Amino acid sequence: MSQLPALILAAGRGERMRPLTDHTPKPLLHVQGKPLIEWHLEALARDGVTQVVINTAYLEEQFEPTLGDGARWGLRIHYSHEGHDHGGALETAGGMAKALPLLGDAFWVLAGDVFVPGFRFDPQAARDFAAQTDWGRMWLVPNPAHVPTGDFALNAEGRILRKDHAPSGTPAYTYSTIGLYRPAMVDHLTVGQKAALRPSLERAIDAGRLSGTLYTGPWVDVGTPERLAELNRRPTSQG
Repeated sequence: MSQLPALILAAGRGERMRPLTDHTPKPLLHVQGKPLIEWHLEALARDGVTQVVINTAYLEEQFEPTLGDGARWGLRIHYSHEGHDHGGALETAGGMAKALPLLGDAFWVLAGDVFVPGFRFDPQAARDFAAQTDWGRMWLVPNPAHVPTGDFALNAEGRILRKDHAPSGTPAYTYSTIGLYRPAMVDHLTVGQKAALRPSLERAIDAGRLSGTLYTGPWVDVGTPERLAELNRRPTSQG
């Protein structure tokens, strides 16, 4: 099996990043000398991914002129235009559902607005996931200051649990916005339906079909102008 395709989520408005995002989509803001999304494209190409889908809505006309067809990274980029087709962003699960025809039976998903320079899109992890029956595998990170209690619990067997249903003492972590998924995660949604990801993840948890891995490398949710400025004060490629 060749490396799985990837969906980069890049459709959002980036309200908390205003005024920087008034004229530039958040994934195209520069981090350490290049658009944030280029860090992802370089990492995906390095790890053997060749097919990438980018979903767009806000200022979506800027993406293709900036990134092209992906040839400069050895990638083939396809675009899923939510703004043109549906009048606006469909949120994470809705964006995944719309992009399914371009993604196949299993695929990577990652947000275009996180900086995670050391993450490896491990081909073995992709092969292992493709051979299993889980609907998803999420990478979690230690809780940053802005998510002090985490998003989900992760037990010793590598299963994701709802925090409020987990046994006492089960650690909770924050979703990195990187995961491996199957169409089953979102195929209950109608194409064009606006839908957040969390209800679909909780549906998978309740079905016993969601696993997780803790990632402890550098990771930054580039969600405010202050975090972006801090990244740009650091030496290149440090998180």
